[in-house]
Amino acid sequence: MSVTFPLGFRARGIRAGLRNAPVPDLALIINDGPRDCVAGVFTTNRVCAAPVRWSREVVADHKARAVIVNSAVANACTGNDGLADSKREAEYVAALVGCEPHEVVVASTGVIGVRLDMPSILKGAAIAHSSLGKGDVVDESAARAIMTTDTVPKTATVENNGARFGGIAKGAGMLAPQLATMLVFVTTDAVVDAEEFQDALAQACEVTFSRVDSDACMSTNDTVVAMASGASGVTMSKEDLVCALTQLCANLARQLVADAEGSHHDVKVTVRGATTTKAAVAVAREVTRSNLVKTAIAGNDPNWGRILAAVGCVPESVAPFDPDAVDVSVNGIQVCRSGGIGDDRDLVDMSSREVHIDIELHAGEAEAAVWTNDLTHEYVEENSAYTS
Repeated sequence: MSVTFPLGFRARGIRAGLRNAPVPDLALIINDGPRDCVAGVFTTNRVCAAPVRWSREVVADHKARAVIVNSAVANACTGNDGLADSKREAEYVAALVGCEPHEVVVASTGVIGVRLDMPSILKGAAIAHSSLGKGDVVDESAARAIMTTDTVPKTATVENNGARFGGIAKGAGMLAPQLATMLVFVTTDAVVDAEEFQDALAQACEVTFSRVDSDACMSTNDTVVAMASGASGVTMSKEDLVCALTQLCANLARQLVADAEGSHHDVKVTVRGATTTKAAVAVAREVTRSNLVKTAIAGNDPNWGRILAAVGCVPESVAPFDPDAVDVSVNGIQVCRSGGIGDDRDLVDMSSREVHIDIELHAGEAEAAVWTNDLTHEYVEENSAYTS
């Protein structure tokens, strides 16, 4: 189970005919209450999709009863017509559910610069609403309906002090902060304070989804939305809420990396000994965004010189360190010692799916980790033909 694991939620994913394949492409998630709290974190891309603009306003009011989401078309770069389409979706779902339009979150993912097929969207919404349910089958249908280039659905559940949390996610490319080209929908039956819920979700995203960087490309549609029904009657402390959301989001973020387009390796870059967490993240991010590093990993080559070169690209004002003091290890072998030659690189075993790059700056006590993946021929082939 996932989004209907917490009490007070129903869901369904159906085929609305938006994709040229016999697969689900539209999902509906309903919060039956008794509470209707919502929180959200969205892309920081200045070119953002119409559903992002709409849903930001919904989240600002802290109340939502439903989420409607489609794959195939992003409804991004569609101007006022696209915004009108998102509004029409919300109005239609609101009428089905019996709430106000500003209590409906709208999300889309897919090709940019294409208008939605509104007759199919609205017909699909009605079908999804008429077949809402709970359990494994409906949860998987919803998770599959939001997939684009994903190869597998991504789901997770967490329990904390009697409260339940569930979530689904999509994302396999354009994974770059803030967030990724991803849609994530989280549900909980906990009783939460609206402001604390928003802050807790933001904190969880900061150390999970925002620490995933597949190809350094930021999406127009990034959306993470969490709804709380309060149906369990369990009131959570802020600390427990952050803990539960972080655990759930970390699980989903790790699944995003594992399904990155064309990838053969999942790569964890950990930077230690930084002056601040911000500095550690900046260094890790520079390494994860290096195509030279990523292609070397694709070839099972522990080319530490490329790693060290990427580390050196971070301005001293952002991450102070002495280049002659930096150590680098790949899968436990210290291939670079004090900015120079370390152990024999031939000792590094890169045959497993996971690759761990550990960088010690020897400049402070802070550390951070960022996940990425290698850059393969398959990634180029898949993205060269995305709209053709």
